[in-house]
Amino acid sequence: MAPSGTMIVGTRKGVFILKSGKSGWRVVNHSHTAAAVPYAFHDHRNDRTWVSLDHGHWGSKIQRSADLGKHWTEIEAPKYPKRARTKPWTTGKPQPATLSYLWTITPGGDDEPNRLYLGTEPGGLFYSDDGGDSFRLNKGLWDHPSRFDGWFGGGRPLAGLHSIVVDPRDSRHVFVGVSCAGVFESTDGGTTWAPRNQGLLADFLPDPKAEVGHDPHYLDACPADPDTMWQQNHCGIFRSTNGGRSWKPVSRQGEVAHFGFAVAVDEKDPDCAWVVPAVADTHRFAVDGKLCVCGTTDGGKTWKAFRTGLPQKDCYDVAFRHALDRSHGTLAFGTTTGNLFFSPNRGRRWETISHHLPPIYSVRFLKEG
Repeated sequence: MAPSGTMIVGTRKGVFILKSGKSGWRVVNHSHTAAAVPYAFHDHRNDRTWVSLDHGHWGSKIQRSADLGKHWTEIEAPKYPKRARTKPWTTGKPQPATLSYLWTITPGGDDEPNRLYLGTEPGGLFYSDDGGDSFRLNKGLWDHPSRFDGWFGGGRPLAGLHSIVVDPRDSRHVFVGVSCAGVFESTDGGTTWAPRNQGLLADFLPDPKAEVGHDPHYLDACPADPDTMWQQNHCGIFRSTNGGRSWKPVSRQGEVAHFGFAVAVDEKDPDCAWVVPAVADTHRFAVDGKLCVCGTTDGGKTWKAFRTGLPQKDCYDVAFRHALDRSHGTLAFGTTTGNLFFSPNRGRRWETISHHLPPIYSVRFLKEG
């Protein structure tokens, strides 16, 4: 399959649709210009484009488009049941659960064309079986016995469900990543869930090897080998080769590739992945002020820093968890300072698409149907 020629970029000031041509990438549409767009993607199953919106005072909203952003339709945002309760780390006291952030929108399997998932703050997983016209809270995960006392916010007051991975071999097999709680797996379409955090490290907890309480920044799996999963974690980069049953660290403290947010796994090669490193914890900008993308082709045994075309002096960029994507050998990522970069050759060389976009939250290639 040829690389995608369309890119969808969610930013602090709307969503940008870009297309590539003989003269490079160009913006063909800019929508929702007054709103933050935490996440935007195109659903190849029905040719719809989706955005989550963070209006601040007006709260979180969802919109979709059937013509790649020319026209948009607002969809009713999910609502937590009246009896749902959560507990922010800021007070530690139970309070009613209300939607405060829409972290991600993820399609179900190709055999479930009407299934759509939403990952939210305060940690709820919502699903739709009518193409997104309505959403319901997944009670199996929300009622998990670990949630009320074992889940907490990572950088925000409440837990955030930011990663959803659907097994391409079995649409009822789903993983989620929650900050802070960890990875959870369901093999029955979301009826029951089990934590999958063996081998992870949470050095910020009294028990660093606790079953629940980990901070996966982003979770990804190889489409050709879904049992091989990767996560960029607050405490390093981790990899699983047995479907999340156990994890092994594939980075080392003090090396460039260790702390960060985004990770992208090659579609065909489970040993090949990329990350955008940053300085932990409070600094969160490019290591040594030099922006790079690190890649591995041996399952994380070694990492190579790719720097050609990226700023190498006084750089304060960082890439958020959804701001890196791959498409058949091409890569793209955006940063908090509005830089958008593209690589046509697996990260070895980078081209600048723009230095002047608003802060970038998500970058996604349009997946061909």
